[in-house]
Amino acid sequence: MKQLLLIRHAKSSWDSATMKDFDRPLNERGKKDAPKMAKKLSAKKIKLDALLSSTAKRALTTAQYFAEEFGIKKKDIIQIPELYHANPNDFYEVIEHADDELNNIAVFSHNPGITEFINELTDKKLMNMPTCGIFAIKIHSNTWKDFASATKDFWFFDYPKSED
Repeated sequence: MKQLLLIRHAKSSWDSATMKDFDRPLNERGKKDAPKMAKKLSAKKIKLDALLSSTAKRALTTAQYFAEEFGIKKKDIIQIPELYHANPNDFYEVIEHADDELNNIAVFSHNPGITEFINELTDKKLMNMPTCGIFAIKIHSNTWKDFASATKDFWFFDYPKSED
C-alpha cells in the first residue's frame, strides 16, 4: 500500500505586477497557512518519506514549511521542474518514477493541474483545490510504476479554512 498527498502551494503574493509568475513568494496568509497545515498533517501521525515539489518559489517555500515540521532537511526536498504548470499526465509521470522504497510521498504543485489530476483519481471531486489544501489517497500497489492502473481510495481532504 502506498500513500500520496497532493498539496497545492500556500497563498502567494501578487504585490508586484512585473514579477514573473515562477518567482512569486508566499504572502502573509500563505506564511501562516503553510506551517498550520504542516502541523495539522503532523498531528495525524502520518510519516512522510519524501517531498516532491515544483521548483516555483511559492511551491518550494510551502514544501519547506512541511519539511521543517516533519524533520526533513530542506536540501532533501526533491525539486521537479515538471510540477510547475503540470497537467495530469505530468503528475502521473512524476509519481510513476518515484522510488518504490518510498511509501508515503507528498507532491507540491499548482492549479489548475492539481485539481484536474485530483479529479481523475477517485470518486471524490473538487471544484477547485484551495491554496495549501491537502488531498490524500491510498494506492493499492507496492510499486509506484503501477500507480495509473492501481485502485485508489480517497483518504482525506483538508485545507486552511476547514473546521479544525
